[in-house]
Amino acid sequence: MEQIGSQLKCWKVGVLPLKGFALMAYASTVEPFRAANMLSDSPLYDVINIGLDDQLIASSGAGSVSPQTSIKDKIELDYLFVVAGGNPMSYENKEVFSWLARISRFGTRLGGVSAGPAILAKAGLMDGRRMTVHWEHAEALTEILPHLMIERTLYVIDRDRLTCAGGTAALDLMLGLVSDHHGPLFANLVSDWFMHTEIRPSIGPQRSGLAARVGSTNRVILDAVRTMESYIAHPVTLIKLAEKADISPRQLNRLFKEKLGCSTMKYYRSLRLNKARNLLINSPLPLTEIALATGFANSSHFSSLFSRYFGKPPSGFL
Repeated sequence: MEQIGSQLKCWKVGVLPLKGFALMAYASTVEPFRAANMLSDSPLYDVINIGLDDQLIASSGAGSVSPQTSIKDKIELDYLFVVAGGNPMSYENKEVFSWLARISRFGTRLGGVSAGPAILAKAGLMDGRRMTVHWEHAEALTEILPHLMIERTLYVIDRDRLTCAGGTAALDLMLGLVSDHHGPLFANLVSDWFMHTEIRPSIGPQRSGLAARVGSTNRVILDAVRTMESYIAHPVTLIKLAEKADISPRQLNRLFKEKLGCSTMKYYRSLRLNKARNLLINSPLPLTEIALATGFANSSHFSSLFSRYFGKPPSGFL
C-alpha cells in the first residue's frame, strides 16, 4: 500500500457525471471506493461529485446527483472520471474540454466510463493512447476519429488515461485500481462486498460470445456471420460467404433458414441495417455517409430498405 510517512495515502477522486449518465455506470465507479473506505481502518479515497455548476445532474433514469463542487472551482485531484451516456458524439462543450485538458496538464489522471471515453477523445485527450468505449459507441467514434486506438475490452489503462466500457465493467476497473493501490487481497475483500466473486481482467470481452448473440452454435453459420461482421461497408456475395464457411451456397441458405428462420442474405441485410440504426442514434454522420458505411449504394435505396425493416424512416431515429 502506498503511504505518506506512516499514513496510508488518501487518493482524491473526482467524478464528473454529465447529464444523461447511466446510474449503473456511476454506481460502479463510486461504490468500490466507498466500500474500500468502510473496510479499511483509515480513509483511502476521497470521492467528490463535480458539476458544470451547482445544479443537480440528472441521470438517464430516475435519479440525480448533487455536485459538491464545480469545474469553475480550483480542485486538486489524483483521478477524474467522466461518466456519460446518451449520444456523446453530439457533445460539444468547449468549457468542459478546456477544463479536462487543464487538469490533465497539472497531473490529474483522466478516466472515462461508458460514453465518457468518447468525451475525452472529442476533447483531443486520447490521441496516442490506447482506449476502449462502450460497444454501442465504438463504431460511431471510429467513423469520426479514425486515428483512435480503440480496443473492444472491458477497460484500458494507458499511462495517465483510464477508459472503461461502462456498466459493471467500471466495477472491475475501480477494483483494479484498489488492487494497484492496496494489494489484490484487499481488492478481493472489496469485490466480495458486492457479491462480485471474481475481478474480471481488463482484456475481458464487452459482449457475450458470437454463438449467444446469433442464437446458434452451428460452426458453418458462425463462420458466415463472422465474415458478415468483417464486411459491413463492403458486403460480400453469397458465393463468397459460402466459400469462407467451406460449404455450397445452397447448403448455406438451407442452414440459415433452418436455424435462423431466414435466408443468408436477408440475415446479412438485417445485420447491416441494425449497424446503420446504431450509427443514426450515436453519431452525427449524415445519412449518405451512414448508408455508405453500412454497404448501401445510395441513401434513397437505404432509406427504403430501412423504413420497411424498422417501420419508420431513418429520420425517425435522429
